[in-house]
Amino acid sequence: MNFLDLVRQRFSVRGYLDTPVEEEKIRYIFEAANYAPSACNNQPWVFIVIRDRHSRFRLEKIYNRPWFLEAPVIIAACCDRSVSWRRSDGKDYGDIDIAIAFDHLTLAATEQGLGTCWIGAFNDQAARSVLMLPPSIDPIAFTPLGYPSPDKPRKARKKLDEIVHWEFFGGKRA
Repeated sequence: MNFLDLVRQRFSVRGYLDTPVEEEKIRYIFEAANYAPSACNNQPWVFIVIRDRHSRFRLEKIYNRPWFLEAPVIIAACCDRSVSWRRSDGKDYGDIDIAIAFDHLTLAATEQGLGTCWIGAFNDQAARSVLMLPPSIDPIAFTPLGYPSPDKPRKARKKLDEIVHWEFFGGKRA
């Protein structure tokens, strides 16, 4: 499969089969995430894998959606602020680094026949508490991980003319 075919297959899955995810597939997607580029190669990512049913349902304080809680695996992507790179004006690139690694993870999951859904609208304080994060580790995103339920539709994508501008904002290609 070429890269464009892979990215066309990836979508936000909001329904999962009750099928365990194989350990080798989980390790494979983390291998892909670990090869993501990061500012100054600091690799500030920290991932937490939640598979135990009781532990997964503790996450309802973080993001209370049945399809999220019923996925066989939930992954928290966190940033270690003690190692994330900062630009001279103080901008912390950790969130960007985590986003790149998380994108690698979701694409690798798609390649393995697994579904994901990037969750950014979660309760930060609840996440810190439930995951027992030290102060230097910030939760950035979550994803359920599992085999997609076949009966959940996907949304259409915008046309390229809606998102690409040429030479200036609003510029059209001749």
